[in-house]
Amino acid sequence: MRAFIRNNDRLVIRVLWHILFWICYILLNAISPSILGVDNIFLKDLNFVIVQLPLKIVATYALVYFFIPKFLLNRRYYIFFAILIPMAFILGTFQRYILGVTLYPIYYPEHVAEHGVIYWPKVFYAIVDIYSIAAVAAVIKLLKQWFNTEQLNNSLKQEKLAAELKFLKAQIHPHFLFNTLNNLYALTLKKSSKAPEVVLKLSDLLDYMLYECNVHSVSLEKEIKLLENYIALEKIRYGDDLKVDFNIEGNISNFQISPMLLLPMVDNAFKHGVSREIYKKWVNINLQIKDNILEFSITNSKDSKKVNDKNSYAEGIGLKNVMRRLELVYKNKHQLKIDDKGESFEVALLIDTGIKSSMN
Repeated sequence: MRAFIRNNDRLVIRVLWHILFWICYILLNAISPSILGVDNIFLKDLNFVIVQLPLKIVATYALVYFFIPKFLLNRRYYIFFAILIPMAFILGTFQRYILGVTLYPIYYPEHVAEHGVIYWPKVFYAIVDIYSIAAVAAVIKLLKQWFNTEQLNNSLKQEKLAAELKFLKAQIHPHFLFNTLNNLYALTLKKSSKAPEVVLKLSDLLDYMLYECNVHSVSLEKEIKLLENYIALEKIRYGDDLKVDFNIEGNISNFQISPMLLLPMVDNAFKHGVSREIYKKWVNINLQIKDNILEFSITNSKDSKKVNDKNSYAEGIGLKNVMRRLELVYKNKHQLKIDDKGESFEVALLIDTGIKSSMN
């Protein structure tokens, strides 16, 4: 019922706008000649405008609501012109006939006496006169159609990007979860007293991933807390065999970032940089905020015996996920570099959040 009322309200408003349009047209065409000094008889000009108005209304609405949507927008151009041109000629002739039997005998009897009721050169003038206002209405209609189409396309594009981002976030969760569960499994096999602590931190991580990160952006402080919990889990697993430095510079309190964006990079560094084949296991993480710019870099140890390992490092699900999300959320507003330095890998990310992101 409410929808029906809303539709009726829209229809009434639309009709009122159309009425206002034609009133303005009548006044403009009746008054402007007198103002310009072309004709000082307002009543005569008004009579001519009103007598010609019905045919102009017919031509305008036929063009806007029939010919354009049925033929022009469907690219049926031949049918469009094959029907429109004869119709224009008929309307132009009919308008000259009406003027010739109504107003011309009153205001221009000598013209009727000389040329008759229908004067063919004036028929072509009538066609132009009728379809000048129809053309204006058609342009308005086409512009409105283009605007609505652009809005729809943009809406669909945004929905598609949002759906893809949602999928990418969901893709992170099982990947990270299985890694952490494997860590917990290794501790339980050793009957480590640290297993309860791992369960507690894992619970905090899952709470964040499942409930708190389902938004477009989160505070950087929350993301850092997530990283700290993850690093703590890895330290519990590896103990003294692992050295981790996490340095933070700048004011992070008011900084917003896309959720779960940094964690896959950290996870990737541990995955490749803390394997059992590496004697000295270390990971250095640096995060700096300056002038709305986030600089995040991770350097991790690697097995120096493995050469040309950059491709396998970059093709993991974590970094591939990050690359795609950066392209969606911070298109042309970020830089991501991966560097194989022989005995270490370095990933450097720069995000400029001072410039509006592509998803806002």
